[in-house]
Amino acid sequence: MGQCYGKVNQTGVNETTTSNATTRTVVVSADPEQTPVQSGNGAVNVPSVKNTPARSSNHSPWPSPYPHGVSASPLPPGVSPSPARASRGSTPRRFFRRPFPPPSPAKHIKASLVKRLGGKPKEGPIPEDGGTEPEQALDKSFGYGKNFGAKYELGKEVGRGHFGHTCSARVKKGELKDQPVAVKIISKAKMTTAISIEDVRREVKILKALSGHKHLVKFYDACEDANNVYIVMELCEGGELLDRILARGGRYTEEDAKAIVVQILSVVSFCHLQGVVHRDLKPENFLFTSGGDDADMKLIDFGLSDFIRPDERLNDIVGSAYYVAPEVLHRSYSLEADIWSIGVITYILLCGSRPFWARTESGIFRSVLRSDPNFDDLPWPSVTPEAKDFVKRLLNKDYRKRMTSVQALTHPWLRDDSRPIPLDRLIYKLVKLYLHATPLKRAALKALSKALTEDELVYLRAQFRLLEPNRDGSVSLENFKMALARNATEAMGESRVPDILNSMGSLAYRKMYFEEFCAAAISTHQLEAVEGWEQIASTAFEHFEREGNRVISIEELARELNVGPSACAFLKDWIRILDGKLSLLGYTKFLHGVTLRSSNTRHH
Repeated sequence: MGQCYGKVNQTGVNETTTSNATTRTVVVSADPEQTPVQSGNGAVNVPSVKNTPARSSNHSPWPSPYPHGVSASPLPPGVSPSPARASRGSTPRRFFRRPFPPPSPAKHIKASLVKRLGGKPKEGPIPEDGGTEPEQALDKSFGYGKNFGAKYELGKEVGRGHFGHTCSARVKKGELKDQPVAVKIISKAKMTTAISIEDVRREVKILKALSGHKHLVKFYDACEDANNVYIVMELCEGGELLDRILARGGRYTEEDAKAIVVQILSVVSFCHLQGVVHRDLKPENFLFTSGGDDADMKLIDFGLSDFIRPDERLNDIVGSAYYVAPEVLHRSYSLEADIWSIGVITYILLCGSRPFWARTESGIFRSVLRSDPNFDDLPWPSVTPEAKDFVKRLLNKDYRKRMTSVQALTHPWLRDDSRPIPLDRLIYKLVKLYLHATPLKRAALKALSKALTEDELVYLRAQFRLLEPNRDGSVSLENFKMALARNATEAMGESRVPDILNSMGSLAYRKMYFEEFCAAAISTHQLEAVEGWEQIASTAFEHFEREGNRVISIEELARELNVGPSACAFLKDWIRILDGKLSLLGYTKFLHGVTLRSSNTRHH
């Protein structure tokens, strides 16, 4: 698990049960010759190598469905099939009300090392088996205030994690005098690598930079002394979401689940717009401000979070086993990994069991990569179709087809016209791609926009309004720029989100009205996941036939798709023999595009 935060024990909730239900933050090396090293936030970090698994040429037993490369499997060799695959609905202890913690992945890694090297690993013990790296001369001075004792009076311990603990405290002086706060205490003795030190710096930096959201834990101060780093935050005394799930026997009503999910999506939308990916969303990391049923939730624990630039992809495997997204295991992911985790949480809230389960972490990972969630067993037959569709749209294994957190807020299951919709970073990415698209691709997208249903238009109207159109109803580059500025925090600058505006320069000299905005800001991949996609595509093709379809050669189509001559063999099936124009199949394939095995992945 990531770093701990203050956890208040709920009356009537068995403490041992709650502890056992907590899944840990795990990282599994895809290369059995690498020894993971423990970081300061509870994650195991795989040392960087030149030929990282994300770019490895070795054949993987799990071919990646993702467009950013095939990675080596995170599963060690020789692991037996998961019992969850044999009987998903009746797997022992799969249900959330009977938590079952998976064993450490270190044992599997160590076994692989011994088998491969014919003896003990040469790189030292696996940290989770109790070993530690020899401490090097590291700079553990953070530049934080040194006067913690003069400013705060520590109270009782309210939570404990792998690398520190959290206490309640009272502020002695200043604006917050006599106010109760939470203090996360991280031992410097356990910061044994430069990575672990940087993890702590980044957590404080993110907490400082992300400010002002109702459902984000408030950051007050950071201090240090010779032994510890102290992170002072808002004290949330209502306990974890996990505790409340267990207290309810593992299941929420749909209405109660909606109230929880809306709060989660709201704060995650804020983080994503600022360019911060949390990477460890789970019920343990949402705390209630008080014990009341209508208390607000706060997102905590940014120990595994990171800033992420536009079009950047990360490759370090971090997170908690039950909630980790498939593309994280494939070592090429972005903001969509958080959406998967929200899908897992929503699934648990609605039915009381985990969508992916096995007795080992290796088995859980296999289930995440290969299995589909069970929507057949009780209580799913009595769950509304809208709720099931919502969960399925979040738990799509192809990250390109998942809704964003903002889109999820406009989904029919959660739609509320009185609730404001936040700005979505996705529209900037899609409009940028549209502006750089060929005339044929733009014509295809314009035809597609004319076939959109009301469900898609609700989201697009909300986003267009947030750009604050000019009096004539148009938007230009300045509108996009000002919309970002109105929502900016320090985090947005750190993650360089505004850099995307540099690729939208042509909008400075032209206007875009709502009709064209719809064409520019829709994702074909996301629409392919909609239940009525075939009808949408068919209607769109009728518009395309009238307004944009034209004679095109195979060679020209290959250039449109930016593929080489080798692709011509399958492109010929996209063009009608009768008139040399795109067929319905060709139109939908053209919209989808051809996957290129390339990436902009940050390697650690």
